[in-house]
Amino acid sequence: MNKTIRHTAVFTLLLVVALLVRATWVQFHDSKALAEDKLNKRNAIKTYAHPLGDIIVAGEPITGSKRTSGGDLAYKRTYKNGALYSSVTGYSSQVYGATQLEGIFGDLLDGSDNRLKNPLDTLTNKRADPGDVVTTIDPAVQKAGYKALGDKKGAAVAIDPKTGRILGMVSTPSYDPSKISGSADGDAWKALLGDEDKPMVNRALRQPLPPGSTFKLVVAAAALEDGLYDSVDQKTASPDPYTLPGTRTSIPNEVKSAPCENASLRTALQWSCNNVFTKLAVDLGQDKLRAQAEKFGFNTQKLDVPVRAGVSLYPKGMDKASTGLTGIGQFDVTATPLQMAMVSAAIANGGELRSPHMVSKTTDADGDVLKDYDEDAGAQRVVSESTAEQLASAMRSVVEKGTATNARISGATVGGKTGTAQHGENNSKTPYAWFTSYAKGSDGKEVAVAVIVESSDAARSEVSGNGLAAPIATAMMRAALH
Repeated sequence: MNKTIRHTAVFTLLLVVALLVRATWVQFHDSKALAEDKLNKRNAIKTYAHPLGDIIVAGEPITGSKRTSGGDLAYKRTYKNGALYSSVTGYSSQVYGATQLEGIFGDLLDGSDNRLKNPLDTLTNKRADPGDVVTTIDPAVQKAGYKALGDKKGAAVAIDPKTGRILGMVSTPSYDPSKISGSADGDAWKALLGDEDKPMVNRALRQPLPPGSTFKLVVAAAALEDGLYDSVDQKTASPDPYTLPGTRTSIPNEVKSAPCENASLRTALQWSCNNVFTKLAVDLGQDKLRAQAEKFGFNTQKLDVPVRAGVSLYPKGMDKASTGLTGIGQFDVTATPLQMAMVSAAIANGGELRSPHMVSKTTDADGDVLKDYDEDAGAQRVVSESTAEQLASAMRSVVEKGTATNARISGATVGGKTGTAQHGENNSKTPYAWFTSYAKGSDGKEVAVAVIVESSDAARSEVSGNGLAAPIATAMMRAALH
């Protein structure tokens, strides 16, 4: 054998060895990643080969499956009242994947969850019948919030304080997931992505914004827990106006004639006195305020309901002036409607915060429970029972004779806190209108609600928590109680 042939043979052998090594690597190392790749069409074919399991509200499915007319994908997802429930379900698309409950419980809904298989299925590797996801959503509460928000851009969340069950979660503008579930819905998908109002963003969970004066509840809680003041009716040493430390900036009050000078915490909440809460934040300091905010859920990186919520933020590294501004829910403080509903829920529940969740249980095809999320909902002591009682009482004063009179409900005990948060540089854009509240009926039913209205057709001068957000919360509270 001459030298040239020998070199060629060695080179060819090396190529064969390299090919075998690569094939082995792909088969044993990369196979799982390739099989799970969202661009692998075999996964979509397998997922949509049969009807999917359903997402359930009040015993009725709000999802379904429809036989397609041809192609590799035998079924596609359908939705009942899709726009009403999209903030709960998310979407399941043959092309664009799945989000929220559809995505989190994808294995359960398409039958590939190992918990669904019987011994024979395991031996034959047969896909089991799909399971269902049972939600905590109350359709009356959901419909009330969706109708009340209407054409406004905003969001609302309603929670049962005693259980943590999410009774309603609405985000507007919304979208119908049915319109993007098929393989030929590219134009509808592009239209949603190009919509400047971002209808596919779940504002209730995923869009933290400045909470404005609703954050004063957290500041008041910190002041009582720290012992800075013993009672919501004790006078505070609060000059009106209050000047931020190290600056010449005076903090004005919205109602110039309000009795905010040296006001008690009750009066300061009732009239939303900025001077009182700015000074309280400075007196407490950022560390104590942050500690109290974190007990309510701020700065929690992994808040899953089970959809992952955006992080509501109380910042670090501030000077005294910036700390003062956090006392009125400005500077870099942000919160989701879920977070502010949690604040009211903890106060209404005697200072204990139950873990919020919008799935009650998951079941197999026969209805047998695979996991009970109601049983797993833990509780955390956020403030003492005394502090919670005092704050709940002060919130009732806000509704009965303060800035939240639109939240009154005949025959029910209602407490609330309004908020208007600055938007844009130097508040150049329309402010955000906030409201957070709780309501208790004579039969023991309870609900806590938070609402944000980002924009509406109301004139700037008419934007307020009481005018825009409180009526939405009131509609949801009525529905929950009655």
